[in-house]
Amino acid sequence: MGYVLKLRELIGPRPLIVVGAAAVVLRQQQLLLVKRTDNLLWGLPAGSKELAEDLQTTAIRELREETGLLGRQPKLLTVVSGTGMQYTYPNGDQIDSVTTVYQLSATGELRADQDETSAAKFFPLAKLPATLTPITKRILNDLRSTQKL
Repeated sequence: MGYVLKLRELIGPRPLIVVGAAAVVLRQQQLLLVKRTDNLLWGLPAGSKELAEDLQTTAIRELREETGLLGRQPKLLTVVSGTGMQYTYPNGDQIDSVTTVYQLSATGELRADQDETSAAKFFPLAKLPATLTPITKRILNDLRSTQKL
């Protein structure tokens, strides 16, 4: 069981400040997204860091867990927090996310884990799905505004 899940056992659904990482994987002007099983929205492969885990490792681990791809050569793109980074999960758990965003190169066979993600797919940057998670929208807007995407 992960660190955040252990905290949830103690405090219930109240807001938590959660530090995590997201992976940006680009191939031929296409962005990798995963379809989440909890809210059925598309988002970047991402998740919370574990105790004693550095954030680069978090991004690489989450990419592998959610897509089967092996990430390497992490490059820090941005850290996103504040307005627009609050979220309530379908089960009522609330977070205020601080997310580091890394661009990764990736190898391997793309597959969704069928636990957290039901699909993993590359989308043209100009034709991303309308059904993005709010946090993914905020991250992508920040990346576009700083011309990192």
